Amino acid sequence: MPYILLSDIKQYLGQEVLLKGWVFNARSSGSLFFLQLRDGLGEVQGVVSKKEVSPEVFDAAKKLQIESSVEVTGILKEEAKSPSGFEIQVKDLKVIQIASDYPIAKKEHGPDFLMDNRHLWLRSSRQRAILKIRDSVIWAARKFFKDNNFTLTDSPILTPTACEGTTTLFKTKYFEEDAYLAQSGQLYIEATAAALGRVYDFGPTFRAEKSKTRRHLMEFWMLDAEAAFVEHEENLKIQENLISSIVKYVLENNKKELAVLERDIKPLEKIKPPFYRKKYEEVIKDLQSKGSPIKSGDDFGGDEETLISKDLDKPVFVTHWPKSIKPFYMKQDPRNPKLVLNADCLAPESFGEIIGGSQREDDYETLKANMEKAKIPIKDYQWYLDLRQYGTFPHSGFGLGIERTVAWICGLKHIRETIPFPRMLNRLRP
Repeated sequence: MPYILLSDIKQYLGQEVLLKGWVFNARSSGSLFFLQLRDGLGEVQGVVSKKEVSPEVFDAAKKLQIESSVEVTGILKEEAKSPSGFEIQVKDLKVIQIASDYPIAKKEHGPDFLMDNRHLWLRSSRQRAILKIRDSVIWAARKFFKDNNFTLTDSPILTPTACEGTTTLFKTKYFEEDAYLAQSGQLYIEATAAALGRVYDFGPTFRAEKSKTRRHLMEFWMLDAEAAFVEHEENLKIQENLISSIVKYVLENNKKELAVLERDIKPLEKIKPPFYRKKYEEVIKDLQSKGSPIKSGDDFGGDEETLISKDLDKPVFVTHWPKSIKPFYMKQDPRNPKLVLNADCLAPESFGEIIGGSQREDDYETLKANMEKAKIPIKDYQWYLDLRQYGTFPHSGFGLGIERTVAWICGLKHIRETIPFPRMLNRLRP
């Protein structure tokens, strides 16, 4: 008798099998118990008939509560009336543990209660669907890079310097000196791009932003990519092809999960290149015409991102931002040195920024002047300047926020559901 995983259920129809998992729902009709069972890979309905099992097995079934763990033996068959389309006619049942008084009931719970019990809330069908889609987003991104000649190169989490500004650093001690949790792996993969041509990294990044918005986490997962001899326009094409391929993969492989989330997939089906492109100053004027108080030289917040993207059917690249509000490493526009060759990619349906990227400054003297103007200690970044001194080359890159991408594809109102254990301004536990 084989022990099976429910992902392989179709291979065992008509056979007696052993299943190990949890009871996520149960109901009785007197002489029958209907158990909804899951093993993390699938679901099946178990039917316990008083006529076909021993009194001990039937009594054990009566004692089961939600999230109890069990081993079930029985015959697998297709059953249209079952929620999963399959059923196991139970012959034997072994209770591993009775989950008495499971705290998350079928009634509505507030977000604070659910976040306090995040370790248990993850078991719900909605949260499992989100995590399955997150897995698909990550896998699709990795596949895209493998198919397009990018090499995975890991960047450090502990760093001696900032990448995105010193005001959002988490500080720690590295033996006798100060260190910081990485805000981005970008500077490091610029170095590996000089070795391997096209590279990416994927890992946790940290921003000590005192923000409570629905789009911010203190710890999140970023995919940084860097490509040698790629300039601004080609950089945008790589990004739109990446996003389109991720959405396509999820639509093809996560139909069940999208249905659980009641996600309208029609907007996602429109996500194909080319994306929209608008220059920063053009967007500022559009925002002002819609009543926004934003001024030229201001950065976008959540309200502005919502206004920009809410009526779009595809993502938009907002390009050519003022150099004064962007990091030192972005290459200035040769047609207007007050601007940089960069782009923020905003998802449609009001989901805001999912990618930030730019062509990098590849001239040694210009980069050094940018750093001096920004009061960045040259000594700490001399290794980064070395990249421009020893075989400099035009190159571009970007960072894709996994959680924001998942939130958009899933249609979630808050980013806290996109990661198993979110770290927010007021939440470090569980």
